[in-house]
Amino acid sequence: MPCRPARGGENPAHIGEALLPPQGRGVIPREVGPQGLDPVTTDPKGEARFTPSAQYAGPHPEKAPMEASFIKKRGSTMERLHPWYVTGLVEGEGSFVVSFSLRRRLKVGVETRPSFSVSQSEGNLELLKRLHRYFRCGGIRYSRGDRTYKYEVRSIDDLVRRILPHFERYPLQGEKAQDFSKFARICRMVHANLHLNRDRLREIIELSYSMNPAGKRRHKKEVLLRALGEDKG
Repeated sequence: MPCRPARGGENPAHIGEALLPPQGRGVIPREVGPQGLDPVTTDPKGEARFTPSAQYAGPHPEKAPMEASFIKKRGSTMERLHPWYVTGLVEGEGSFVVSFSLRRRLKVGVETRPSFSVSQSEGNLELLKRLHRYFRCGGIRYSRGDRTYKYEVRSIDDLVRRILPHFERYPLQGEKAQDFSKFARICRMVHANLHLNRDRLREIIELSYSMNPAGKRRHKKEVLLRALGEDKG
């Protein structure tokens, strides 16, 4: 019997590969469509603008298999990051931050911006790309301030749907666990638009400033409360 001709030797397409520009520049991930876009934001230190939601380059994030045990890449297999490894990585190198900006055009006068990030040196850039594949949200950028690459998630929908559930299932320990608990509460308040209410925004500010007490802040707490008209001092 005649044999069926073999298929061509194309390598399987790789999934979720973030496109990164040359070294030393800001990293601008590829966009995936209107449903996956976040507002473009600018870092207070003047770092590169980026769109956080350059996500899964295969199916839509909602349809991507969360339980896949490996990722196809250039004809080989790459192990999916273990969930507990992700938690351990964030324990040492991750940050949960809530930043505020004064915005006179807003009714409450203060903009609230929660974010989650993990920083690594250039030598561990591939690790950040794998973390990006794991969560299937956020983006990678280069930070000129400390010369590191950062995986960062700013979309409140992605924070609530993807980041919080991971750390609630695979919890952190120590002080970072306490910060995460406060961060999760703030994210859910912002997701419910409670930050648009002055009383609830005051609660968010107080809660935020009890996190990372040694961290740098753009504005003192008293300045934000004064902008709300709540500070009597």
